[in-house]
Order: sequence, then structure tokens, then C-alpha cells
Amino acid sequence: MMPQIRMWTWKQIFRQGRSYLKAFAGGFLLAVPVTVTFLDRVAFVARVEGASMQPCLNPDRSQSPDVVLLNRWNVHSLDVQRGEIISLMSPRNPEQKMIKRVIALEGDIVRTMGYKNQYVKVPSGHCWIEGDHRGHSLDSNAFGPVSLGLMHARASHIVWPPSRWQRLQSFLPSDRQPLHGAEHMDPKTTLSL
Repeated sequence: MMPQIRMWTWKQIFRQGRSYLKAFAGGFLLAVPVTVTFLDRVAFVARVEGASMQPCLNPDRSQSPDVVLLNRWNVHSLDVQRGEIISLMSPRNPEQKMIKRVIALEGDIVRTMGYKNQYVKVPSGHCWIEGDHRGHSLDSNAFGPVSLGLMHARASHIVWPPSRWQRLQSFLPSDRQPLHGAEHMDPKTTLSL
């Protein structure tokens, strides 16, 4: 038995092509809103530039910059913990995104490092953020407590480069623990609220 070759007419080719195009368009029309919703509500990735979070992020400037997974899930409820790394809009320049570590939450008293007051009580609806690389970070020590409303994601993993794949650990440096009462402060200092 000899194999048969099926010849298609232009009409059949056009119909088949049209059915493929409909399937593609239908899938595309479904994929776009699903993707946009995922990126808006669940997670996305972003490249970290600069040295402010060294050594945790971008430890070697000669290497390609770290790319992190930014989780939006928890921040919709403003659920943030001390020690977490968050992404937020800069309080000084709304066009700029920042990535910093949460040092203190509302109600905490924090000893500042160069802010106008030596001690600050973090007001309601705010947090105190700092970069891990002190002296190379524009953070709350420059502009004070930051509104939680500026936060848009929590960094959870390094996803690039492959040699740095890891989950980002929440930790608070021992010398940056918030103070839990006025008994730790020098009586001559003022407290900014």
C-alpha cells in the first residue's frame, strides 16, 4: 500500500489558518488579563541596582546585579515584620523605587544614625527602613519614618544570577533592635514623634 498525499485547497488552508488564529487570539485574550492580575496582585521580579543593601543583595559589584522575586501578597494587608526586605516608592521621588530592610514598626522607639533627632518613636501607619550597607544608603536616617502606604512588595527570593538562588532571610542586626521604652534613652535627648 502506497502512502497517500492529501492535497489541500486554498480554501481549506484559509479555514485551518483562521481556526488557529481564533484559538491563538482566544488564548491571548485570556492570558493577558491573567498575567496582569498576577503581576499586580501576587508577584513580579525586579533587578536590584546599587550598593545600599550589600552584602545581602549585590555583594559583588563586578557580578551581574541580583534579580529578586517581589511578593505583593502580604503587603496588600500591610502585613510587614521587622527584618523583612521590602520594596517601596521613595518618599522623596515618587518615580524611584527603593529596596530596604524594615528596622522598626509603628510604636517602636529607634535610635537613629544621623537623623535630626537621636531617638524617634515610629508613628502609626509607618515603619523605619534602612539599607544594610550603612553610609551608602538613602533611608529613614535621611527622611524619617516611611508610610506603609508607600510599600508595594516584600522581597522573598533572589532568582538571578543562578549562583545566588536563595530565599531571603528576615533578620534584624543586633545593633538595630528597636528600644522598648524610654528607660534606654539619655534623659537629655528629645524624642521625635
